[in-house]
Amino acid sequence: MAVTEQPTKPTRERWTAQWLELFDEVITSGLCTGCAACVVACPHDVIGYEHAEGGYRPFHLEDELGPDDCIHGQKGCTSCTRACPRFRMWEPQADELLFGRTRTADEVSGVFSDVFLARASDAVIHEVGQDGGLVGAILLWALEHDVIDAALVSYLEGDGATWKAKPGVATTRDDIVASAGSRYTYSANTLAYDEAVAAGHERLALVGMSCQSSAPPVMKARKIGKVGRRFALNIGLLCSKTFDDRIFEELFEAKYGIPRAAIKKVNIKGRFQIWTHDGEYHEVPLKECHAWTREGCNHCPDFAAEHADISTGGIGKFNDWTLTIVRTDAGREVIEGLRRDGWIETRPGDDDPDAIALMHKLAAKSRKRWPESAVPYPGLLPGATPREVPTLG
Repeated sequence: MAVTEQPTKPTRERWTAQWLELFDEVITSGLCTGCAACVVACPHDVIGYEHAEGGYRPFHLEDELGPDDCIHGQKGCTSCTRACPRFRMWEPQADELLFGRTRTADEVSGVFSDVFLARASDAVIHEVGQDGGLVGAILLWALEHDVIDAALVSYLEGDGATWKAKPGVATTRDDIVASAGSRYTYSANTLAYDEAVAAGHERLALVGMSCQSSAPPVMKARKIGKVGRRFALNIGLLCSKTFDDRIFEELFEAKYGIPRAAIKKVNIKGRFQIWTHDGEYHEVPLKECHAWTREGCNHCPDFAAEHADISTGGIGKFNDWTLTIVRTDAGREVIEGLRRDGWIETRPGDDDPDAIALMHKLAAKSRKRWPESAVPYPGLLPGATPREVPTLG
């Protein structure tokens, strides 16, 4: 392995940054992914969120100092910047917390220990889930084995005909079944945090896009307090981008004649795949979808959910198996429990080496999005070449 430059350990200094800096350095600069971590972390409830097409970003609710400043921040409140997984040295801070070191140049997909393929053993969870139902199996096992009290997930609005995703709380098997499947439009699942806490839940699992999965370790690294400590399990979804809600009418219906209400399931496997309730199957080239890329995804450097306990994604040649990346001791304990109790089937990652290679390729591509004007370390480091991957059999 070549000797490569690594980021220096973040310097300890008094944290004074507040909404003023967050607004300037993240929200208006284009770095904001809309993860909503700042919203749920705000102790004064003065940060709102527009969870709608063309929005997906936080904004200040009080008028005293205008939209770009905060009276509580002027008095010393720093919660929003401590929570933000795109503010300043967020990547090395999360790395140090989770792994005791920062990633090396060849770890373009983040730090991890094992990669393998998995799927749920439960027939229903496997059927309703995306690419094998692994996430559903993890959540159900964690609930039944007292690892978590609730999970922050996403549901489809109403009967699902609108295909509008919304954050919600899962505490039962029925909840997990209802939340299964992929959307490819954005849901800031962290916004379900207040609902979960109001119901008395203290140990939460977060299921979220890669941008959301960096929020809990960043919160903990910056010592934000109880909000960060409540996250007991962090499941990250491999994600190169999500799409604005307008894609349904402006592309799928206008060009391909597929109305929202007709869609039963969607997936992305090199193309946008759509199954309809009448049994039809449609494919839309991804290059046609790019115009509807959500603004918050344009500078996101994290494809592989590098700060989750377990990262998962349906890439590769097997449609009913999930590529699974174990990153932390907490993630390993959960996976070992699932395997021991027969809740999942696994096979070596070597069964689909192209999927692992694709993960590294897409991770490197995403890191190139990170602007040179920002702190450098979420981007590709000098000498970046993916390392050989250990796989769990």
